[in-house]
Amino acid sequence: MPKFAANLGFLFTELPFKDRIAAAAAAGFRGVEFPYPYAFDKAELADELGAHRLEQVLINSPRGNREGDRGLACDPERRSEFEDSIGLALEYARALGAPRVHVVAGLVPPGRDRDSVREAYVENIRHAGQVFGEHGITALIEAINTKVDAPGYFLNRPSEAARLVREMADTHVRLDFDFYHAQIMEGNLAALFAESLDVIGHVQIADVPGRHEPGTGEINYPFLFEMIENSGYTGWVACEYTPKTDTGESLRWIANYL
Repeated sequence: MPKFAANLGFLFTELPFKDRIAAAAAAGFRGVEFPYPYAFDKAELADELGAHRLEQVLINSPRGNREGDRGLACDPERRSEFEDSIGLALEYARALGAPRVHVVAGLVPPGRDRDSVREAYVENIRHAGQVFGEHGITALIEAINTKVDAPGYFLNRPSEAARLVREMADTHVRLDFDFYHAQIMEGNLAALFAESLDVIGHVQIADVPGRHEPGTGEINYPFLFEMIENSGYTGWVACEYTPKTDTGESLRWIANYL
């Protein structure tokens, strides 16, 4: 069966942030991810992870410093700020032992045509791949749906994200395949996953609608988990969902997997 990680930006949120690490370990997880660790001391987080023998499987690059920022990678006018953010992400990834950083694309800047935005995005992701690759860290790109969660987000279709990874032809740039976003934007999940398998470096899950735990919506996750196992993918499957009631209740589905 796939190996599951807990996203601590979504799970155990009834607890103070640092206490979520212990709670994830107690629930049986051996890997965690949290998107934005930058408000916390990286050495203290590393110590907490070590104390509970948890692997930090992923962090995100910083969102940016302006209200409403959802990432900087697609903004042609903020390249210097983007490069600084990659430097900060590298510091945290190395301190926490995270082998992957999701480089958040951001919203399409007002008044910008898509071609210039795409050019800036590709150049910035190439830069991130080079910087992270020197330290054995993978830069991930992820398509985030524009219908529910992130209107105006630049990268929103998994098939397009997979094409971009192939275009960049950098082994340190890979796709974060999120079944929740993929279902909303494209559907046909089994075929889409199989077609993207050659560039997938990470997987995330939530059900549709509502972004709750598997079994609460329309996605047939037992089928997909078996498909993932048989595909040869050996990476993490991160639980990036909002519990429908509370975290403990939401984890009933995973008891047979951990």
